[in-house]
Amino acid sequence: MENYEVGSADSVAVDSTDIAESNISVGQADAKSGTAALVLNRNAVLKSKKMYWVGRRTQDIFFTLLALAFLWPFMLIIALIIVIDSPGAGPIFTQQRVGRDGKIFKFYKFRSMIPNAEQKLDEVLKYNEMDGPVFKMKDDVRITRVGKFIRKYGIDELPQLFNILKGDMSIVGPRPALPREVEQYKDYERQRLFVTPGLTCYWQIQPRRNDLSFREWMRLDLKYIQERSFVVDWKIIFGTVKACLRGNGE
Repeated sequence: MENYEVGSADSVAVDSTDIAESNISVGQADAKSGTAALVLNRNAVLKSKKMYWVGRRTQDIFFTLLALAFLWPFMLIIALIIVIDSPGAGPIFTQQRVGRDGKIFKFYKFRSMIPNAEQKLDEVLKYNEMDGPVFKMKDDVRITRVGKFIRKYGIDELPQLFNILKGDMSIVGPRPALPREVEQYKDYERQRLFVTPGLTCYWQIQPRRNDLSFREWMRLDLKYIQERSFVVDWKIIFGTVKACLRGNGE
C-alpha cells in the first residue's frame, strides 16, 4: 500500500497569510514569483502543544466510545434502511484515504450512492462544481434517495467513529483526502497532511461549504492547524452539531 510524501521533514513553502509566525521562517525567493517564500517548520507544528495532543487523543477515545454507546441502535437502523433502499451492496462504503504524514488508511462511510458509483465516476467528472483536485457535485445522479437524506444531516459520516478509535482520524481535523487528490497537491496543500485528519473541521461547518473555492478550503484547514486547541476543537464540534441539525450537508 503506497503512502504519500508530505515534503521535507523540516519545512515546506506556505502562504504567508495562513501560518502563525512562531512556526515560520523566510526561505529563498520563489523561482517563479521572485518573492520570498515563508517556510512552515513541520517539526515545530508536530512538537508544539504536546499536552494538547495527548489530551486530545484521550478525548477522542472517550467521546467516541460514548457516542457509539448511544448511537449504535440508530446506526443499525440506518444500515438496514440503506440495504432495503439500495440492494446490491453492503451499507458501509470503504475507500482509501490519505492520513497524517501521507499514510494510506481504510475510510468508512454509510453508503449513500448506488453500488457501482465508483465505476461511474468518469461519467460525471465533467459536471464537477469544485475547482482544484476535489470532485463535488450537488445533484449527483449516483446518490440514492436515502443517501440524500443521510448526507443532508451528516449521518453518512458516523462510521468514521471507528476510524477515530483506530487512530486513523480525530474528531476534529482537516478532512481526509483521496489519493488521486493528493497526487495533485503542491507544497502548500500538502501541509494539511502534517496533522491527523478529522471527522469535522472549519470547512465542514460553513453554511454553504461547497460554494467555497478549493483555495479557501485549504486556508481554513491551515487556520485550524495554526489555532488548534481544546477551545477551538469544541467550538467546531458544537458548530458541527448545529450544522447537522439544520441539515446543512450537501
